[in-house]
Amino acid sequence: MATIEFKRISKKFGDETVIPDMNLKISDGEFVALLGPSGCGKSTTLFMLAGIYLPSGGELLFDDARVNEVEARDRNVGIVFQSYALYPHMTVSKNIAFPLRFQKTPESEIGRRVKEAAELVQVSELLDRRPEQLSGGQQQRVALARALVKNPALLLLDEPLSNLDATLRLAMRTEIKSLQERLRVTTVLVTHDQVEATTMADRIVCMCDGKIEQIGTPEDLYRRPASKFVAGFVGSPPINLFEGTVANGIVEFGDARLEITGDAGSSVAVGLRPEHLYFADSGIPATIVQHEPMGREILYVCETPLGLVRILETAAAASQSIGTSTHFRFETENTLAFDASSEKLIPRVRIRVPEK
Repeated sequence: MATIEFKRISKKFGDETVIPDMNLKISDGEFVALLGPSGCGKSTTLFMLAGIYLPSGGELLFDDARVNEVEARDRNVGIVFQSYALYPHMTVSKNIAFPLRFQKTPESEIGRRVKEAAELVQVSELLDRRPEQLSGGQQQRVALARALVKNPALLLLDEPLSNLDATLRLAMRTEIKSLQERLRVTTVLVTHDQVEATTMADRIVCMCDGKIEQIGTPEDLYRRPASKFVAGFVGSPPINLFEGTVANGIVEFGDARLEITGDAGSSVAVGLRPEHLYFADSGIPATIVQHEPMGREILYVCETPLGLVRILETAAAASQSIGTSTHFRFETENTLAFDASSEKLIPRVRIRVPEK
């Protein structure tokens, strides 16, 4: 296994700076997710780890040894690409064995290690088939076996579940996480899917425009997002965000007024997660304009003095009809406030609904 460290790493393509200055340490055996939207630099970061891209500046360390110029084949890294990248003319057995033959591993050892890797990901019965004869989930398992067969110090997963259907994604999330915990291989997952990141990773590195917005556990990013960007990116359904002006303990959003405590400055963005809102006899007026059944939950879209608000209710059937006028409330401890200018979290600020 390996400890990975980025020390002031930068990456440029011509005049374009994709990663300006990255500092990050990944512990031996840790599962870390690089999470962010397209173009945020997460795949570039993974390709630098793989040796596909070389850093433009800084130091990339594996177990305290600088690897900036070390070729990909000499890094002992296993990688699973989004497309799986299996060789169509080879059988499953030969695809899994390819890294070992590339390393000139003795034939007597290749067969044993291929069998072990195939058993690990449950594809032993598929060894004689070709990729075209496999389902998407089976191809993903084969790609994973090929990455693991050489006992890598670092396992890289580049959007590995994006080509699978929803049910299979759920199953493979569980299997990959269980496998990583059993092998204790240092693992870096690249994904734009916050559910994948929060359910699989020990820590999440949330990125935006080539910079790290926040590093923390899934609970850290959900409960105490460091910025408005993180709050909006982590959580499903997405958080409700409203900008208002602050004066004399009141934050105003047009005609709406909420009470605010703490040093919030003159303008804030208030964050209210849909699952933390609930319907009540009094509070903020709301008119139901839409609802979306989601199995065990109902997502309501409401017109309110704050603007459109999404409220998530745990129920199999809607308790509120479209067109109904009602109210909603929230608990003070579930509110978030962000500086309107810097968009950073303002700690120890709380919001509440006025009693009158």
